[in-house]
Amino acid sequence: MAEFSIIDTYFKQHHNSGADLGVGDDSALLTPPAGQQLVICADTLVAGRHFPLDTSAHAIGWKSVAVNLSDIAAMGAKPHSILLALSLDHIDHEWLKGFSQGLYDCCNQYGVSLIGGDTTQSPHLTISVTALGWIQQGRAVQRSGAKPGDLICVSGTLGDAAFGLQHLGHPLQQRLDYPTPRCQLGFQLQGLASSMIDVSDGLAQDLGHILKASACGAVLELTQLPVHTEIKKLQHEKQWQYALAGGDDYELCFTINPQNYEKLLQQQLDVNITIIGQITSKLGLTYQQNGIDYSIQFQGYQHFA
Repeated sequence: MAEFSIIDTYFKQHHNSGADLGVGDDSALLTPPAGQQLVICADTLVAGRHFPLDTSAHAIGWKSVAVNLSDIAAMGAKPHSILLALSLDHIDHEWLKGFSQGLYDCCNQYGVSLIGGDTTQSPHLTISVTALGWIQQGRAVQRSGAKPGDLICVSGTLGDAAFGLQHLGHPLQQRLDYPTPRCQLGFQLQGLASSMIDVSDGLAQDLGHILKASACGAVLELTQLPVHTEIKKLQHEKQWQYALAGGDDYELCFTINPQNYEKLLQQQLDVNITIIGQITSKLGLTYQQNGIDYSIQFQGYQHFA
């Protein structure tokens, strides 16, 4: 089967494309909405590095889209469409059917369309997705806006995916294979959050990016880290290791002043929010256990470790 036959068979759904020209030409065409900025991100998944080799094709398709939509959500933007670059070592129709279905299931869940991309042969299965979204001019939530006195919050629970990776077959593997991009929450935080990031490489490392960009510090209360009941059965330091350094959570970590936090709570949220600390003027990340400084160090996911 030639490249274009693969595209026509598995990657040419036209419904709700939201594009002036989508899959099937040299490039896609989009008309920017008036007063909007284009938000763009890209992520690459490599078999055996970013997902276990025996991960189902459907889950790989879903996750390839979801991790990119999470980046769009972290800017407070509304996702619009994706581009797919797929490298395959051979043509497996059953795998392509499952992968494309997982990809479209995630796209349809969040109102996103596949509008173009590329397919090629490679010794390694590699999936690169570029996601596009729109946001009102000047309203993007960046990493650099945190201020002393802001609350530090996270959505959902942390460490589930890392636990699932170490306990394959456990129900929490679902959180590894099928992450939930917090698109609605990200959009609701537009104009309220002072800074935001999605938790992909572990909370400690990703929060550190906010602190560096904002030139400030933070105090984090370890006992407030939201973890699944299964992880709560573990010793405290093991719980914290999963929550702070596990990675692959794709929850949102954001900072927000107390007044805007109250405004956020007045909205109908689709996920639980937990206050886990506060931004300080003193540089660095300080951990506390029940208000007392606690010495602990965890390193998040390293792409070139």
